[in-house]
Amino acid sequence: MLPPVELSLPEAGAPKKALRQTEQRKAVFEALMETSDHPSAVDVFMRVKAKMPSISLATVYNCLEALTESGVIRAVNHEREPSRFCANLQEHAHLFCTHCGSVTDLLLHTPMLPEQIWQLPQGVRIAHQQVSFQGLCARCGSPESQSSTPPDAV
Repeated sequence: MLPPVELSLPEAGAPKKALRQTEQRKAVFEALMETSDHPSAVDVFMRVKAKMPSISLATVYNCLEALTESGVIRAVNHEREPSRFCANLQEHAHLFCTHCGSVTDLLLHTPMLPEQIWQLPQGVRIAHQQVSFQGLCARCGSPESQSSTPPDAV
């Protein structure tokens, strides 16, 4: 078993939460860090199972929940689809591709406080923002893709 690791939450001024590091949590976290494709719990399970055959889907769900609650990863939710997971803790938005279903990180040119971006009612305090867009990802929106895709398929 690995020694406990103290992890800090991404929100400024938030108290630190300790999260006991287990082999399973480490494997789940590494699976998320390997790519930026925002996998679902089942996708993470399939990736981890290839390296750790004894892991169960329930354990992966528990690991994802613990990592999310401690602020090490983020759950990304879109409409009624299964949660997907993101290891990018920088402030960013997500683009949900309406054609292929991919999720893409959209980084800010200049990080700003929510009140510098949004017109907030007086007295509102933002603890966390989650912004998403729907449209076509770079692959589906490219001219080559547009010419090979029937117009009614998008």
